[in-house]
Amino acid sequence: MSKAATLDASRPDYDEVIQQITDYVLGYDVRQSREAMETARYDWMDSIGCALLALNYPACTKLLGPMVPGAQVPGGSRVPGTPYELDPVRAAWNIGAMVRWLDYNDTWLAAEWGHPSDNLGAILALADFRARQNGSRGGVPVTLGDVLRAMIKAHEIQGVLALENSFNRVGLDHVLLVRIASAAVSAAMLGCSRDEVLSAVSHAWLDGSALRTYRHAPNTGPRKSWAAGDASSRGLFLALIAASGEIGYPSALTAKGWGFQDVSFDGKPIRLEQPFGTYVMENVLFKISYPAEFHAQTAVEAAITLHPEVKDRLGEIDRILIETTESGDRIINKTGPLSNPADRDHCLQYMVAVPLIQGSLSADDYEDSAAANPLIDELRAKMEVVENERFSREYLEADKRAIGNAVQVFFSDGSSTEKVSADYPVGHRRRRGEGIPLLKAKFERYLRGRISQKNSDEILSLCADQAAFEACSVERMMTLLSL
Repeated sequence: MSKAATLDASRPDYDEVIQQITDYVLGYDVRQSREAMETARYDWMDSIGCALLALNYPACTKLLGPMVPGAQVPGGSRVPGTPYELDPVRAAWNIGAMVRWLDYNDTWLAAEWGHPSDNLGAILALADFRARQNGSRGGVPVTLGDVLRAMIKAHEIQGVLALENSFNRVGLDHVLLVRIASAAVSAAMLGCSRDEVLSAVSHAWLDGSALRTYRHAPNTGPRKSWAAGDASSRGLFLALIAASGEIGYPSALTAKGWGFQDVSFDGKPIRLEQPFGTYVMENVLFKISYPAEFHAQTAVEAAITLHPEVKDRLGEIDRILIETTESGDRIINKTGPLSNPADRDHCLQYMVAVPLIQGSLSADDYEDSAAANPLIDELRAKMEVVENERFSREYLEADKRAIGNAVQVFFSDGSSTEKVSADYPVGHRRRRGEGIPLLKAKFERYLRGRISQKNSDEILSLCADQAAFEACSVERMMTLLSL
């Protein structure tokens, strides 16, 4: 059917996917999962730590603050680690960009990829604004427990949509899921009616999606570090529009010829593999040890394991074999010159070369000064990347969600190292016992690097106890995080 032939103006019911998202954010009690609530606290800590660390990088800080210099909003939303008070939409952009900047926050891997804590931009900015408004009017305090519940729901919406629907396969960027999740949870936080939440979610789908161009050679660049903040702030903006009474668009997904599915998704239906609950937060992946694209995390672990054996034989290396998942092969297998940090932290070969050379990998290793080491490109030129079918299969299995990589080094004299293989990085649910103490240390390190000792001590005390954290007012926490 041609687009011109669609003439029936009868307004349909809202698409089922839009209704399911809406009913979930309005009606599901995530507190029934203590694991989800506790994991959300760790996720909040990790996200804030990443945001504070990003403030060390001028490429990030030059983009922050109000759109018009000096345009502060007294009583507005605060941006952690800065003196900024902004309108909630702009604050959401700032917070979201900071959380995502170094590619160090949480991850979700399925048919689609993404970083569910990207939604914290909208959630925290709106929570702080509402808290300050309520406080000035004697209203009910907004607590960090409210923030955790919103985070769990945003994670779930983004993650469940990602299980079955591969937007990257049609060239679309995963931040569209951030916008949809942020719009839904923001509308609920605003106290919107069901019709208003439906409207907000429909508008989020109508926006379509950014292209993935800025994540891939030859165009990789820093937009990938602020795209999520942009999407989260847009979701909040659309929720505010819906809260004002703006009508929604019921068949934003399914309208023949004009809906998202036909225009942007090759005519395929958007599918929900399972009902919304608390699955995503319970199984979310943390980037604890390395600021690196998640498909490479176990490759970095393998390279660090091999470092003692190869560090004195770097000039004798003949070949380096890397086995990875189909997804890793497709998105971070990259040859040729790398022009900026965003290019480097999405190059599997670069993320293996650096730890082979020095036994570690940090955000500073993506900067131009570190990349000038000629050994890095010499090793990259000797690397072969191949798909391991088991890694690809177990990557998609619901009871595993593995992210396997293997690295083996071959020398010019015919000798070689053992093949070092890892299926689950330290941030995986299967390694929570090992990972959480490291996550706490990561948070404290970056918190103390930006916030005063007195405030850091108080924040750490609150974060150490689930009940105290949930009961803490957003107003208090944001004051402690402000400069």
